[in-house]
Amino acid sequence: MAERAMTLDTTDTDSEQLYVGARLVLKALEEQGVEVVFGYPGGAVLPIYDELFKQNKIRHVLVRHEQGAVHAAEGYARSTGKVGCVLVTSGPGATNAVTGLTDALMDSIPIVCLTGQVPTHLIGNDAFQEADTVGITRPCTKHNYLVKDVNQLAQVVHEAFYVARSGRPGPVVVDLPKDVAMAMGRYVTAPRRAQHKTYNPRTKPDPQAVAAAVKLMASAKRPVFYTGGGIINSGPRASALLRELVNVTGFPITSTLMGLGAFPAADEKWLGMLGMHGTYEANLAMHGCDVMINIGARFDDRITGNLKFFAPESKKIHVDIDASSINKNVIVDIPVIGDCALVLEEMIAVWKKQRYQADQKALKTWWRQIEEWRGRDCLHYEQQGKIIKPQYAIQRLYELTKKRETYITTEVGQHQMWAAQFYRFEQPNHWLTSGGLGTMGYGLPAAVGVQMAYPDALVVDIAGEASIMMNIQELSTAVQYRLPVKVFIINNKYMGMVRQWQELLHGGRYSESYSETLPDFVKLAEAFGCVGMRCDDAAKMDDTIKEMISIKRPVIVDVVVDQKENCFPMIPSGKAHNEMILGAQEKAEKAITGEGLALV
Repeated sequence: MAERAMTLDTTDTDSEQLYVGARLVLKALEEQGVEVVFGYPGGAVLPIYDELFKQNKIRHVLVRHEQGAVHAAEGYARSTGKVGCVLVTSGPGATNAVTGLTDALMDSIPIVCLTGQVPTHLIGNDAFQEADTVGITRPCTKHNYLVKDVNQLAQVVHEAFYVARSGRPGPVVVDLPKDVAMAMGRYVTAPRRAQHKTYNPRTKPDPQAVAAAVKLMASAKRPVFYTGGGIINSGPRASALLRELVNVTGFPITSTLMGLGAFPAADEKWLGMLGMHGTYEANLAMHGCDVMINIGARFDDRITGNLKFFAPESKKIHVDIDASSINKNVIVDIPVIGDCALVLEEMIAVWKKQRYQADQKALKTWWRQIEEWRGRDCLHYEQQGKIIKPQYAIQRLYELTKKRETYITTEVGQHQMWAAQFYRFEQPNHWLTSGGLGTMGYGLPAAVGVQMAYPDALVVDIAGEASIMMNIQELSTAVQYRLPVKVFIINNKYMGMVRQWQELLHGGRYSESYSETLPDFVKLAEAFGCVGMRCDDAAKMDDTIKEMISIKRPVIVDVVVDQKENCFPMIPSGKAHNEMILGAQEKAEKAITGEGLALV
């Protein structure tokens, strides 16, 4: 796949002037609109770094670890809608990037990662810092290339950006041998039309499929929109169209972890996040619906729970740009393949043209049932006394930052789920978390990437004390580039989600989930050149957050919280949506059976 002839439709070639391969790479990046590259140098990519030194159009951000480079590029890409760009060296540089590439693949994030490689004549000889980058990254990228001809180099880079951003977005690797980077070759300009001879994903939906989907929607008695990250990947127009479709139908809507912000959390039609730690009303609406409209989600196991009992009485519509996602996990009744924005536009047009009206009597009954479920107040917690509840810390962070231009990243664990539950997003691209892969260490480098894109915005990484240690070195990056990222640590001294599962599912045997020797995060912050703060009193939470916001430097806030707090609601692994555990007040071992479904 890497050595084949390039098929991107390019016609303009600078045949008069030869450039060194490394310069061809930078010319291609410039033409693709790249402004920032996240990377780490090494011998195999020194020719490219030499060319970077000679120009000032592309800014390079020196990370402290290649995994951090890819996560930073993810943060940049997800917050801007652009393709993130990474540059790493051969061997360990490339292998260190694998976790980030897999994360980007799982969450459909457009990344182009340039990896150095040993000279072509040494490939396969176990040369110093050699790795089979193409072979290693084949399962964790959308596509990859090994470039052996300098005259194909610019064309490959253009194609890599096209593949990364087109269809279902994802990461692409370009493996570049050092001798190719040092050879002389001709530059090929980017294509005038974004079209490829062999890769042309369908973006415009089949009108008949849309018409059938909308007709089914109009017949629904208990409908629900199930929306995911595909809407955000489609761009801000898709989110605006989603809001219009929900308003014209009057249907309830819920979002996946990756879809938060595509629909405003303040809207009364939004039921909250669904899935393993989703709200009671969202999960029971999914379980009890008769028509499910999945737009831009992939029926992930964290959403569906036990497939045998997933929405057992519903007809299912699935809108996705990736045809391979259709019927992969859940067999659906009406598939609609296309870009979310184009599909939503067609759905609205058909609904209006056919003058469809929802069954108002049935819809009122359905909403009455949903309000009854809402009345359970499944996110209820009690903040009493000095000890800080983690939910309270995040809720106060939300209240004190919601009127600002704020971007939230997270690490992975309980704090991530509490952030999803209690930080309410009104617009897309402001919530950045690792969904499919669940990568600890994602949040801090992602925050660096966001802050590079939006230097004047407030960027907060809601972290756990265990996760933050995974890529803590990127604090140095933030300091070097004067990026005032805030790290808001929910510190319970445990790997909280591991401890919770051990408590509920493994008899309270807390095997290796307690952190015996945590650093003093205040001193650690100061050692990195940041500001360190600690809060262990609920009465001081607001003042701590306000002070954190006021500081125009990187800040770590160590929030000491209740060690035994669990994250509820929770659907235990292998259970159905109507078998949620709501929390201590329900006794953890008691599964809620979804009483009231018979009313609808």
